[in-house]
Amino acid sequence: MSSTDFKALVQRFYALQEERVEAYKFFDEGHEAYLRTGPHYDFEHYKQLVHEIAKAFAGLSKDVLDIKERLEQDFDRQDLVEHLDQLQSKEKVKLELTAHLQLAKQTAQDHPDEEGCQEKVQEIRQDIIKNQEALSEILQDFKFDSEEPE
Repeated sequence: MSSTDFKALVQRFYALQEERVEAYKFFDEGHEAYLRTGPHYDFEHYKQLVHEIAKAFAGLSKDVLDIKERLEQDFDRQDLVEHLDQLQSKEKVKLELTAHLQLAKQTAQDHPDEEGCQEKVQEIRQDIIKNQEALSEILQDFKFDSEEPE
């Protein structure tokens, strides 16, 4: 395999990460729209959004795993494979945290006087920020290592 093939694979990975960013934006916007339908929530519409997002993330994850496999088999880049393993793990956590945040935001909206609801939202937001920082570090390591000559 050539260095051109390697660079194309790395670029494809970055494109997939951009798609993930866009999918999260779409998910967040959809949830905000869902919250605006309260207190009689349009759950069917939201359920469809969650279904579409789950499908999108599953497809993106599969594509990243395909890249990981090629990096391992075609280029013997165990360093990059490890970064992608870490990234996939952190992305899974990010999706779980995002779902928890959405539930917490709805609970806080439905029970504005209930103690601890807003604190829970803030706590989850902090966890998402920490997770995002870890993701950024992994991406930075991937970038650095993928630019190194083999």
